[in-house]
Amino acid sequence: MLFVAFGSLVLMPLLTGLDTNVALFTAGIGTLLFQLITKRQIPIFLASSFAFIAPIMYGVQTWGIPSTMGGLMAAGVVYVILAAVIKVRGGGFIKRLLPPVVVGPVIIVIGLGLAPVAVNMAVGKSGDGSLVLIDQNTALLISLASLFTTIAVAIFAKGILKLMPILAGITVGYSMSLAFGIVDFTPVQNAPWLALPNFVAPEFNWHAILFMIPVAIAPAVEHIGDILAISNVTGKDYLKKPGLHRTLAGDGVATIAASAFGGPPNTTYSEVTGAVTLTKNFNPAVMTWTAITAILFSFVGKLGALLQTIPVPVMGGIMCLLFGSIAAVGLNSLIKNHVDMNEPRNLSIVGVTLVFGIGGMAFGIGSFSLTGISLCGIVAIMMNLILPDNAASHAKIVSDEINRPS
Repeated sequence: MLFVAFGSLVLMPLLTGLDTNVALFTAGIGTLLFQLITKRQIPIFLASSFAFIAPIMYGVQTWGIPSTMGGLMAAGVVYVILAAVIKVRGGGFIKRLLPPVVVGPVIIVIGLGLAPVAVNMAVGKSGDGSLVLIDQNTALLISLASLFTTIAVAIFAKGILKLMPILAGITVGYSMSLAFGIVDFTPVQNAPWLALPNFVAPEFNWHAILFMIPVAIAPAVEHIGDILAISNVTGKDYLKKPGLHRTLAGDGVATIAASAFGGPPNTTYSEVTGAVTLTKNFNPAVMTWTAITAILFSFVGKLGALLQTIPVPVMGGIMCLLFGSIAAVGLNSLIKNHVDMNEPRNLSIVGVTLVFGIGGMAFGIGSFSLTGISLCGIVAIMMNLILPDNAASHAKIVSDEINRPS
C-alpha cells in the first residue's frame, strides 16, 4: 500500500520545498489519527494533498515555511468546523455552500495556475523561470520520457503497476538523468543512515492564515468523493457509519497534526483505494501497518537525501500531466453535475473565478492582500450566495404549477 502511494506522497514535498522525510512521518501520523477518529473502520491511507501545492509554493516564498504551516493548520481547523456543522445540520449544508459551480472552477484554477511552473521545470529551469539549471535539450528528453512513461503506465499497464504511474515516471526519468550524468549524489553520501526528520514548528501569521483558509474548499469537497469511492469498493456506506462528520474531522485533525510538524496537508489517497480494489483486502489494520512503516522510513536519512537528488526535468514532465489532470477534474465536476453554462449566473461565476485565479488578480487593504486560489475561492462562494438562481426559481415555479390541484 505504501509503495503504491509513495510516488505521489514524496512528489508534493519535492515540488514545494518541504522535507520528504517529514512528509512520510506526517502521512503515517495522519493516517493513525484518522483511524482513531473514524474508529478504525475505513481501509484508507492519508498523505500529501496536491490541492495545496500552489498555495504552499506561494506561502513559502512569501512568508516562509513556519508561517505557511500556521496557515495550513488553520485550513485543518476549517475541516473540523465543517465536520461539526455537518454533524448538526447534515451533509446538505456542504452542497448548498459549495455547489459544483463553485468547486469546479476553483479546482481548474488549482491545476492551470501551476502550468507555467510545470513547463519551466520541464525545460530545465527553476519554477519561476529565472534560473537555467539544466541544458534545455537534455531537460526536454528527460521530462518527455517521464511524461510519456506516466501516461503509458496509467493507460496501458495492468494490475498493481497501473496504480503507480507517477512512481514509474520518476523511475524512468531518474534513470535517464543518471545516463546524462546530471545527478549529484553528494547529499546522499553526506547524509546519515538514521536521522530525525527536519521538523518545523508552525508560526501564526494572520496574512498566511487568511490566505490558506479558502484553499480548504476544494479538498473538503474532494474528500466526500474519496469516501464514496472507498464505500463503493468495500460495499459499506462510510458516509453513514462512521459518518461524514467523523471522516472529515479525521482529515482535518490529520492536516493539523501534519502542519504541526512541518509536513504537507493530508488527504485520502485514491491510489490506495485502487490498491484496495485490486487486492480485495478490506482490513483497516493493513493501513495501520502502512502508517507505521511510513513513520519508520521517515527516520532513514539517506532515503530523504536520495529523493532530493531527483532532477528538476523529471518532476516537470510529470507535473505537465498532473496539473492538467487536476484542471480536468474540475471541468468534469461541471459536466457531470450538468452545470448549464448558457445560464448567465453560472457563466458569470465560472468566468470571473477562472480569470481572477489564473490571471493573478489581487485585492489588498493595507498590508493584507488576497490573491490566487484564496481570492477566487472567496469570490466564487460570494457570487453563488449573492446572485439570484433564476434557473432554480423557474424550476420551483414549474414544479408548483404541476403539483397545483386542478
